[in-house]
Amino acid sequence: MKRIVFIDYIRVFACFLVMLVHASENFYGAPGSTDMAGPQSFLASESDRLWVSLYDGFSRMAVPLFMIVSAFLLVPLREGQTAIEFYRRRALRIIPPFLIFIILYSTVPLLWNQIDVETSARDLSRTFLNFPTLAGHLWFMYPLIGLYLFIPVISPWLAKVSAKEERFFLILFAISTCMPYLNRWCGEIWGQCFWNEFHLLWYFSGYLGYLVLAHYIRVHLDWSIGKRMALGIGLTVVGAIWTILSFYVQAVPGILHSTPTLEIGWSFCTINCLMLTAGCFLMFTCIRKSKTPRIILQLSNLSYGMYLMHIFWLGMWTSIIKTGMGMPSVTAIPVIAVCTFICCWVTCYIISCLPGGKWVIGTETVSRGSSRNILAAD
Repeated sequence: MKRIVFIDYIRVFACFLVMLVHASENFYGAPGSTDMAGPQSFLASESDRLWVSLYDGFSRMAVPLFMIVSAFLLVPLREGQTAIEFYRRRALRIIPPFLIFIILYSTVPLLWNQIDVETSARDLSRTFLNFPTLAGHLWFMYPLIGLYLFIPVISPWLAKVSAKEERFFLILFAISTCMPYLNRWCGEIWGQCFWNEFHLLWYFSGYLGYLVLAHYIRVHLDWSIGKRMALGIGLTVVGAIWTILSFYVQAVPGILHSTPTLEIGWSFCTINCLMLTAGCFLMFTCIRKSKTPRIILQLSNLSYGMYLMHIFWLGMWTSIIKTGMGMPSVTAIPVIAVCTFICCWVTCYIISCLPGGKWVIGTETVSRGSSRNILAAD
């Protein structure tokens, strides 16, 4: 398979945005929360309110970008490939590192007393049920694996669907992304009630919509670079402003907020996040280089391992920069993210050069730039 250069750029960009999101969460988590936001949020000042809204709001495209990248190269299945073959290849690439880091997050924090023995034992006992207490970022793996499980099911349809029929699906998906706001303003709609969550557009909602969007852009979208760039910029600007303001207008400093209420516009399957993600992806498709620069290639190949381990480094840099140095949020958030990104890069590169390193970070040795990122290559 010929390497698609703009995909490598997106992986690196999205990987950094994930770290920027989690760096921001240290500035609105309620007192006593971990490195990630909990059920309640607290903004200490107007400055934190502004910079958390800007940095975190803009970065909310990170998860959908990873979903689109994964789908862009994987759907539909290659001709002749069976579902079992697909599942086996995906499982060997993502499951071993995932399980290793579940165990690491359940045990290593004991060394600096971030968790106690009881919490560690409970997390280990739930290894095959859910992510550990201090690894909330691993939630992403479950919907990603769910998409992988569904790819062989939807592939026959995608292999023969017309552009018009696919657009109809995407329209329904776009309407479904409005439902968080409709529920806020109108209450339960389209069949929702306390005994039924499966509303009218349930089967057109969620991350599956991003999978179909990726296929539509790859197969049916034949726009010029100018048109892609113009619409991409427009969607990104509108989506970013909406996403940022949805948090800012609610995040009054000095009081406790319900995080789900505060983050209503930060849900990854909202219409504004869809606009932000689609616009950014369209702009990246305008990159028409024939070869990925070496540093981008290396970072792209290591992005899965960097994502898995970044909370370890993020906690350390937060302690140094926010707690130790008292740096304000305007500079602390990006500095924490950059330092975390660099440390993850170096650590993953070292691991990738060790025998069996691929089972820890999900990629072969990258010194020759020959491996492929496991989130979006076969």
